[in-house]
Formats: sequence, C-alpha cells, structure tokens
Amino acid sequence: MTSLPTFTAHNGFALPAIGLGTYGLRGADGAASVTSAVDGGYRLVDTAFNYENEGAVGRGVADAATDRAEVIVTSKLPGRHHASDKAPWSIEESRYRLGLDAIDLHLIHWPNPSQDEYVQAWAALVDAQQRGVVKQIGVSNFLPEHLERLERETGVLPVVNQIELHPYFPQTEHLAYHREHGIITEAWSPLGRARELLEETTITEIAAAHGITPPQTVLAWHVAREVVSIPKASSAEHQRSNLAAASVVLDADEVEAITALGRPDGRLFHADPRTHEES
Repeated sequence: MTSLPTFTAHNGFALPAIGLGTYGLRGADGAASVTSAVDGGYRLVDTAFNYENEGAVGRGVADAATDRAEVIVTSKLPGRHHASDKAPWSIEESRYRLGLDAIDLHLIHWPNPSQDEYVQAWAALVDAQQRGVVKQIGVSNFLPEHLERLERETGVLPVVNQIELHPYFPQTEHLAYHREHGIITEAWSPLGRARELLEETTITEIAAAHGITPPQTVLAWHVAREVVSIPKASSAEHQRSNLAAASVVLDADEVEAITALGRPDGRLFHADPRTHEES
C-alpha cells in the first residue's frame, strides 16, 4: 500500500496528498467505488451536499473493512444554505446522510459574494465545530479577501481552501498565500481539461522519463507543490494508479515546466469566485 505524504494546516490538522473525488459516483455502484478506494489505501474522501451522493459515500465508507477513524470524510455547504437560519440544519442533514457521528471536514462550497451571507455560513460551521458536529472546518473557492474577512469577523481561519487548480490554471499566487497563512490547498479537477492536458508534450515527455502515465505525472506535480488533489476514479485500477502517483518525485525543473503550461484563460468554466453564484 502506498504511503502518502501529508500536508498540515496552521492548527496541526493534516490531509493526505491524494484523496478520492466522488462527483458523479452515486447509488450502489458509487458506494462500491468508495469502499474499493478506502480499502485500497485512500484516507480522504470528498463529497458535497450538491453532489447528491452523500448517502452513497457514507455507505461506501461504512462498508469498508478499514477502521472508520482512519478516514477523513469531507462534505460542503451549498450556496442556498448560507443564511444563519439554514446553515445549521444543512450541516446536520449532511451528517445524517453520511451516517456519521461527526463530519471530519466541512467546507463552504462557494462564497457567493453578491449574496453576502458566507460569514453567516462560516459562523454556523464554527458553532458546529464547537458542538462536535464537525471536526474541522474550511472553505472552497474562496479568494484571499474572503478568507481575511472570515478571520477578521469570527477570529477563525479555515484549515483548508479547495480551489480550481491544475497545470492550465496553476494558481501560483493563491498557493503562496495559503502557505503563508497555514491553509492547506486542495485542488478540484486536478487533471483539468484531461484529454487536452494529458496530450501536452511537456506532460508526455516527463511521464516517459519516469515510466509513469500522464495522469500520474500531473498528480505528482500537485504533490511536489504540496497541494492535495482529489481525482475521481470509479475503478480499482484507476484508484491504484492515482494513489501510486504520490510516490513519484519530480525535480524542480519538471515542476516548473508543468507550471509553465498555465494560461490566462485556464479556468475550466466561468467560475471566478468574485462573480460565480452556486445554488
């Protein structure tokens, strides 16, 4: 079983370098994929209220032979539940659907700045943590100004910020900000525009030099930058391949060459956190 490096937040909380993304994994097949991943060595499983699969994820974790205490289960609070009269029950609904005594890590999915209720949502997460409903709290798709406002108004800084990050959108400045403040960076869609990206000459040449696949090369790039990646993989074969990337060591020049693939229009879709609104 691959031994995974871990990355640590300002409060000592740590995440493994590679976790399992579950968007689109639903029902019995989805639950079986989660069980396969956990028993295959994954110790981080990521879901969200809006993925509509918390039940399958919870069942998959419960059915695994692995000790539940070893697995970090993440979920996310949706934009329509930010208000102080909605966030508490939304957090509880996620917990019940997952079948957990406490959610290991709960994030705000998007800041929805025009709605301007994300501080209320954060206060609800702070309260849930104090009550033991969730163990650790963080955010997703937040910009530095959003993070600073949370700390300024509540005194609590997130341990994690899950953001779009891949070679076409390397987020170098954002990553440096997280490092400076002890916030773990998680990458959603870590393989970006997979087919196009994985055919890049830079990626294929580095992969050939190390005797690995292009997806493993990109995941190894994330590890080298101390970024947690959460690629989705439904089959045991792909799960094992992704996890094995954690042991691949790229040199500084290779990391820099992959980072140089970044594009001004590198986002996967029009999801700028300054304007994007999630329901």
